[in-house]
Order: sequence, then structure tokens, then C-alpha cells
Amino acid sequence: MRRLLLLYGLAMTTAVLVAFLIPLGLLARSLAQERALDAGRQDAQGVAVFAGGVAADAARLEAAVLDVNAGPRTTTVFRPDGSLVGPAAPVSTAVEVAAGGRALTARTDGGVEVLLPVGGADGVSVVRTFVPDGELTAGVAQAWLVLAGVGAVVLAATVTAADRIAARLSRSVLDLATVAGRLGAGDLTARVEPSGPREVVAVGHVLNGLGARVSALLADERELVADLSHRLRTPITALRLDTELLTDPAEREQVTGHVDQLVAGLDAVLWAARHPAHEGATGRCDAAAVVRERGAFWEVLASEQGRVLTVEAAGPAEVAVGADELGAALDVLIDNVFSHTPDGTAFRLAVERDAVGTGDAPVVRVVVEDDGPGFVDLRLAERGRSGAGSTGLGLDVARRTAERAGGRLVLGNGATGGARIVLELPALREP
Repeated sequence: MRRLLLLYGLAMTTAVLVAFLIPLGLLARSLAQERALDAGRQDAQGVAVFAGGVAADAARLEAAVLDVNAGPRTTTVFRPDGSLVGPAAPVSTAVEVAAGGRALTARTDGGVEVLLPVGGADGVSVVRTFVPDGELTAGVAQAWLVLAGVGAVVLAATVTAADRIAARLSRSVLDLATVAGRLGAGDLTARVEPSGPREVVAVGHVLNGLGARVSALLADERELVADLSHRLRTPITALRLDTELLTDPAEREQVTGHVDQLVAGLDAVLWAARHPAHEGATGRCDAAAVVRERGAFWEVLASEQGRVLTVEAAGPAEVAVGADELGAALDVLIDNVFSHTPDGTAFRLAVERDAVGTGDAPVVRVVVEDDGPGFVDLRLAERGRSGAGSTGLGLDVARRTAERAGGRLVLGNGATGGARIVLELPALREP
């Protein structure tokens, strides 16, 4: 931006200088020519006083010619009888016209000749003063140099002033961009010190207000989630106490495990609500092991609803996601199958490995695929969108889990026409 403003100032100043200096240069050349021609006319007129006399005045005429010829110009008198007074000069067409009684100025080789006819008793004499090109352009080069110097000084002053103004303005805008980048990266404490032009200062105040507003909204959201989690702990504690009253040890152990999972999930939600700036992946796990474990967990419910669950997750598949986080995302996707497909709909859990993925890096694909009706709108992964009246947060949780690990969530329809959801995660080297 600073460079752009500097170039803009130079362009405007250059245009102004060209508009003024070139006409001034042309005027200086015109004035030099007029000055030289006026001097030539004065020489011709000084000699013409003696050119109209009789032959007895020849000595005075020669003296006058010698006097004016002491300078850079040369004056010659063409007498009616064809004789010359002064240096030899060609009889040009302009001289012949002047002999007819017409004063004129004509261009000739090497300069300009000023012709003045003088009538006398013997006829018409022509006084010719030759003004060379050197005198016609005398001082023009110096004038152009002065004008060029003035232009250079003006350009230098423009560069200095424009650079300072642009530096101040660009610094203000750069501060805005830096703070905006920090806010976008999650640093909600970032604030800008408004400076620069009034409009930039206004943007700075708006940006600070936006940061404060977002901080307040996130704080309210965290407190709301925290309050909700604390409210849920009381009934969960009561549920845990009730499980102790179960007489069947196996049933008591199973229900206790479910309660422990519920508490762990609640703690994870509370931690996420209090750490909104967390964007990176945490830990690592074997995606195949997580898929097998979650498949075994959901197998009971699938059997009750007459669903055929197929699990294809052989061998280790290390990914940069914690086992709990990946398990929670996988539970969200499996729950969608139970929520949005009729009983008896088969589904499949699989772990697929691909040597080349996004960015030419090895990837692991965790697949949840069912034989249901499939997706009608593939934009359902957006937060707040759902095709069944829910909040749409489930797919968003899975998407964020994949993106924190450097992967992505891919929605589509499988070979049978049912929904196919893929958590595409960068593969890690096995330990």
C-alpha cells in the first residue's frame, strides 16, 4: 500500500510538471528567438539610416556596417547598382522580394535573415542582417536545465512528503490488518490503537468494538454451557447412586460404564466451552482401534433395531486425533444413522487407507455408510443446518474434529444410494 500511494503521488506530480514545464520550455525558446530577431532588426535599422543616401555617404554607410558587424550577426547592404557593402551574401529569393519594397524575415541556411528595403535617389537598397541559429537558441539549454532542476526538486519533495504520509497511513492500515488477523486466529484480547485518517480511525473503533462484542458473546456462551453442565451433574450423580442399587452385577457394571461415559462427555463439552481458542489436534490414536471399539458399543442397539452392522477396521491406522475426540465424532455420525434411517437399515463402519490424499499426503478415511435414503442436501455439514429439524451441530462437531487434525469431512452418497460420511484424516507414522 505504501508503495502504491508513493507511485500515485509521483504520477500526479509528474503530470502537473509536464503540464507546466513543457510550455515554459517552449516559451523560453520562443523568447530567445524573438530577442535575437529584435537585435537583428535594430542592426538593420541602424544601417538603413545611411543606406538611402547618395554615393557621397558611402563612407558613413561602411562605417555603420562595420560597427554592427562587430557582434555575432552580419549585415550586408545590397545597393541598387548591384554592389555590396559589408560581407558577401547570396542574393536569395527573399532579397529579391525585399528589393520590391517589402520588409520581411526569412529562413535560410544556418539561421534567419532580416531584410529591410530602403528607398533612395539611386533606387531601392536592401539591408540584410543574418541572425545565426546559435543566437536564436542562446540561453534555451540553460532555461531547460533550470526547469529540469525545478522539476527534480519538486519530485524529490513530493517523494519525501508522500513517503511520510503513505508510511503513516500504511502503518495504520497494517495495524488494523494485524489485529484483525489476531482476532481471526482466536486472540480476542487483541485491540488496535486507532490512528491515521478519520475513516481509518473509525474502522479501528469498530474493530475494537467487534472484538469486545465477540469476547462477550463467547464468555456468555461458555458460562451458559458451564451452567448447563453443572445442572446436569446433580441428576447424573443421582443416576450413579441409583446404579449402586442394582442387584445384578453385570447390569450394574454396564450402567455404571454408561454413566462414566456420560460424565466424560460432559467434561469434554465443559473443557471445549472454556477453551474456544483451541484449534490444533490433541494427541494421536489408532483410528482402526477406535472404530472397532465404537462398533462394539453400538452393536447392541443395532441388533435391537434389526440393523446389520459391518465393521472393517483391520490393522493400525495412526492419526493426529485423540481417541476420545475421534470416538465422540464417530458417535455423532453413527447416531445420525439411527436418527435418520428406519429400523432394519444396515450400515457399515470402515477404515480406509490411501497413499495419496489432499496435498499429496497419506490419509486415513474413517467411513460411516448406510443403506438409507442418502443425502438430499450435501450442505448439511454447515453449523445450524439439518434436514430433520435438529440443530445441525452433530456434523459440525465431526467436521471440526477433522479440520483440527488437518483433514476434512466429506459428505456423499454410497454405492447403494445411502449416506456416506467420511472423516478424512492425515495419516501419521506408526510409533
